[in-house]
Amino acid sequence: MRFEEFWPRYLAAHRDPRTRAMHVAGTLAGSALVLAAAATRTPWLALAGLAAGYGPAWASHFFIEKNRPETLRAPLASLAADYRMAWHVLRGTIDDEYARIAAG
Repeated sequence: MRFEEFWPRYLAAHRDPRTRAMHVAGTLAGSALVLAAAATRTPWLALAGLAAGYGPAWASHFFIEKNRPETLRAPLASLAADYRMAWHVLRGTIDDEYARIAAG
């Protein structure tokens, strides 16, 4: 499946703004920890980054959205979509992206 086909499915699994907020927080925290791990050559920081990134995201799926994380179906596409969604949320354009997909 191409990423542009995956993206609408990913967005459908992240409809609740609380889920998106938890994903963005996890993406930013996880990325910072993985970068710190690389910069300091501290492997446990990379593991902490994975936990910080995926923990809140997966919790939001189980407790808020009541669905399964897309990571389990398409790990690389899901990671790319996490960053794309974070970009839209931080720029304030996520609602526009949902509208674009709906108009599709």
